[in-house]
Amino acid sequence: MSLPPTAGTRPAPAGQPEQGPAPRKRLHWSLRIVLGLFGILFGVVAMAALGVTFIVALTYPKLPDLDTLTDYRPKIPLRIFSADGVLIGEFGEERRNLVHFKDIPEIMKKAVLAIEDDRFYEHGGVDYQGIARATFSNLSGGSGGASTITQQVARNFFLTSNEPTFLQKATRKFFYEIPLAWKIENNLSKDQILEVYMNQIYLGQRAYGFASAAQIYFGKQLKELSIAESAMLAGLPKAPSAYNPVVNPKRAHARQQYILLRMRQLGYITEAQFQEARDEKLRVKGDSSAFGMHAEYVAEMARQLVYSQYKDETYTRGLNVFTTITKTDQDAAYIALRRGIIDYERRHGYRGPEGYMDLPEGTREVVEDAIEVELADHPDSDDMIAAVVTEAKPKEITAVLATGEEITIAGSGLGFGANLLSDKAPPQKRIRRGAIIRVFQDGKNWIITQMPEVESAFVSVNSQDGAIRSLVGGFDFNRNKFNHVTQAWRQPGSSFKPFIYSSSLEKGLSPATVINDAPLTFTQTGGQVWQPKNYGGKFEGPISMRRALQKSINLVSIRILERVGVKYAQEYITRFGFDADKNPPYLTLALGAGAVTPLQMVGAYSVFANGGYKISPYLITKVTDANGAVLSQARPATADDESNRVIDARNAFIMDSMLRDVVRHGTAVKAMSLKRTDLAGKTGTTNDSMDAWFAGYQPGLTAIAWIGYDQPKSLGDRETGGGLSLPVWISYMSKVLKDVPNVDRKVPDGVIESAGEYYYAEYPPAAMVRDLGMGERAGLTPEEEKAKTQMKNELF
Repeated sequence: MSLPPTAGTRPAPAGQPEQGPAPRKRLHWSLRIVLGLFGILFGVVAMAALGVTFIVALTYPKLPDLDTLTDYRPKIPLRIFSADGVLIGEFGEERRNLVHFKDIPEIMKKAVLAIEDDRFYEHGGVDYQGIARATFSNLSGGSGGASTITQQVARNFFLTSNEPTFLQKATRKFFYEIPLAWKIENNLSKDQILEVYMNQIYLGQRAYGFASAAQIYFGKQLKELSIAESAMLAGLPKAPSAYNPVVNPKRAHARQQYILLRMRQLGYITEAQFQEARDEKLRVKGDSSAFGMHAEYVAEMARQLVYSQYKDETYTRGLNVFTTITKTDQDAAYIALRRGIIDYERRHGYRGPEGYMDLPEGTREVVEDAIEVELADHPDSDDMIAAVVTEAKPKEITAVLATGEEITIAGSGLGFGANLLSDKAPPQKRIRRGAIIRVFQDGKNWIITQMPEVESAFVSVNSQDGAIRSLVGGFDFNRNKFNHVTQAWRQPGSSFKPFIYSSSLEKGLSPATVINDAPLTFTQTGGQVWQPKNYGGKFEGPISMRRALQKSINLVSIRILERVGVKYAQEYITRFGFDADKNPPYLTLALGAGAVTPLQMVGAYSVFANGGYKISPYLITKVTDANGAVLSQARPATADDESNRVIDARNAFIMDSMLRDVVRHGTAVKAMSLKRTDLAGKTGTTNDSMDAWFAGYQPGLTAIAWIGYDQPKSLGDRETGGGLSLPVWISYMSKVLKDVPNVDRKVPDGVIESAGEYYYAEYPPAAMVRDLGMGERAGLTPEEEKAKTQMKNELF
């Protein structure tokens, strides 16, 4: 019995033996290739998966903790504000404003996503297609990058080095950056990642984060930016220098236009919004360090005060310092002081160009480039701009600014420089081609000016508590950081006389006391003769103290000091805050030959303004941390606290009446142009007109103006405090007292009035003596006889 054929065998024909297995049917060659490629791809994927698993297993445990992200506390600089909230200074390596995600405008977020990572909310932290593109670009000799926002956060926080070669970059990216990005994505939400990025990224000009960049480039808060401005800032992260709108406006504009187009393509903005933003003319701040007002000396003072307490934390902790100054007061003081100095400079003639340069031959671009390089050493001083003369004619100058703008100066614009256009002018002063001059613009006209050599100071305080309302320590902080308000020890001249007069009231003298204005001669130790003189060299003869102060008569002040005693006077002036050792006990003290600072003077005159109380000028009202918590608060001495009284209320009242008369009838009569009845003050001019002062006040506000050279020398024979510093004071007061009502002072107890004059009650005008030209009364009472004897002694 035969068995059936086995599977795979072919049955043999009848009478033949069985054949072997049937041959298999071969796959088509194309199918075999596809299957082979699939196998290779599968193998590569498997190897990649194993590689990724290996990388994660190897590097993940070694990745840094994310505490700096989950508890994000960036370095926030010290910021100084005015009393009305205007930013006036910022100190720190990083200029940054921390802003929370909910407070970032949607259009700013979209502008960033459009150019940096439009799939941010879709991927898991890594854009694999982008990595492939970047790898191919680098291998082919180009440059490219596909880092997502998450990867940039990882790199900015934890990977600080910049690897120079492609291999090193690839190693860092795959072994550190990508695993870090995954870790960040697993620990933070997308909104948190984007918030960190928009606060941390560097955007040029020392700006970190978009809120800070908005302030630095446009002077705006983030919420105030337009679409066009947002797109401009969004272009900065890739290359903050290359796309900086201040340094490279053309490249920045091109990138901004591309970002706007991307925003339109992605549907982030409408066609109408795109067209409007594309055509918007942006106003970028040329000086990215400029603040809301010129208060550089104030900001530096505040910085020093805060640093003395918080040391190195000062610049990273996010401290906010609120000062006492106001924008109205500070602007008025800054403008008044600069105008006064410029007026002085114009009165004293043009000194000539600041320097000369050799202009190269060649195209206009070559010339402009050379000018730009040269003028880098001649920075602008606010509106006073440096320019290089390219052509000089007797009645016209053509010059080029650092920006490349060509200007023409003619007619009245030549001003005091016109005489140096002549061929006969001294070669070292002549305005010619290549001369570096200083100009400013008045409307459409350009005018020649010059940087001053003279210096200045202005300070004003609330006379009731000492809060500094304005402070200008010099003409230009960037040229001279020496603060003349706090650091300049100068002779006060005649502005010191009121303190000598005040001391005499405590010794029984009165404004009606008659003093003989006559020559005096003193022989000093060593036989040297001193013969003090009055300004102008004239003598008035017998004159009341009130009139003598109005006319600022030197000889009367000296005789008063003789009567009071120099030791007593030296001790007495310390009540006002002056240093005894800087005001030695000599008769020259009567003429202000000691040394004071403008800050001391403003505190001292406030004693007369507030009725006899010593106040201490102060600058900072409070310091807060980055969250607004108050760390320290000022508690100033005030004029309503009797423990702060340093002179009798009667003394302050009578001195005030005398100083008001200086304004009404004396050397400060120009101040009557303000049409007020409550102004008081005193001019001051030192020997040879080396210092010019005006110290004055309204009952609520005291202000001091000073002008002089750092290396003391004469300001000019005809220059006085009344001609130089008083106009500065008037200009300031005209702005800040505009809506302030006049204040009348009440006569305090213990003061009597007789024939229009004030006296202490214990020193009444009981008798006048013949020597004073008032006749002689008979039958005097013992009290009147005593007064008569005293009055005789007062004529000396």
